Amino acid sequence: MGYVRGVNATSLNGDSNVTGADAPAPGRIVLLTTSHRVAPGLLSWPAWQALHGADRVLCADGAHPQLPYLREAGITVDEASPTAEELVDACAGGRTLVVVATGEGEPRLTDGLARLAGSGRIQMPDLELLPASYDLPGARLLDLVQVMDRIRAECPWSSQQTHKGLAKYGIEEAYELVEAIEEGDRDELREELGDVLLQVVFHARIAEEDEDEPFSIDDVAGGIVAKLIHRHPHVFGDETAATPEEVKEHWLRTKAVEKQRTSVTEGVPLGQPGLALAAKLSSRVRTAGLDVPLPHGEDVGYELLAMAARAEAEGVDPEAALRAAARAYRDAIRGAEETGAAGD
Repeated sequence: MGYVRGVNATSLNGDSNVTGADAPAPGRIVLLTTSHRVAPGLLSWPAWQALHGADRVLCADGAHPQLPYLREAGITVDEASPTAEELVDACAGGRTLVVVATGEGEPRLTDGLARLAGSGRIQMPDLELLPASYDLPGARLLDLVQVMDRIRAECPWSSQQTHKGLAKYGIEEAYELVEAIEEGDRDELREELGDVLLQVVFHARIAEEDEDEPFSIDDVAGGIVAKLIHRHPHVFGDETAATPEEVKEHWLRTKAVEKQRTSVTEGVPLGQPGLALAAKLSSRVRTAGLDVPLPHGEDVGYELLAMAARAEAEGVDPEAALRAAARAYRDAIRGAEETGAAGD
């Protein structure tokens, strides 16, 4: 079904324009907006009240996903796209018109109503914007999943990617996220979080195609939700934790039962940066209450190991500390370069 264009006031309410002292009450226009991320038909109670109480319900999009549910509820919806002037005229006599907004909104209509209201030439009806359904927190993640589905199917590059091929990008994006955090750049932080999130959704989309062990983004999200609930018994269960240290003890104890590890070194990725690896091993030893002396040697690696262990014991991230020092060194280098260039 297509749009119905050029509807005049007579076709909307059966009356011609009436002006002057005999003009009837201006009526009411309700612009009803809905979210495509919420299942059609799940509308707020005020929205249903407005729809059932309206003298006329209009929608310019004959394929609007809400229309079958509105009609099933006994609401007559006319496919029409009147101008602002025609809509105001149709409200004459105190009539209430509800316009079910399309997915793009109704900018032509709302702009026209704003111009009429600003002109001061006519008595305007009451205008109301009524959100009929709302996005819940995280709703835009559904958009990301849909976009990723299409890209995977239609993009020549994305359709050929594998977990191994994307691995390097995950590392790069993680480092860029850390840099944004350390630089304190809020705009960059938001962007880099999105890039990291893309890697998660991309890998999950690829995983759906595995013939032997497929899983989806819902499986990924469901797994981490279950893990968080299980590892936070002080939030979702009967245990208590008053300090961050007690929370960490809960976490480690629960994790040990889950993994059934025989060594505190299990689960520590050896491929991570050296300082982070040394600090992680030192943290595992200290948390477990083990007395394991640091190995000694003349190689600089042993000196770095000792420094990383000391930093961890003092609550300092050695990787972050070194990056901060490296940035200071970078600034010093640039300063020397500028001084040298100025002296030429």
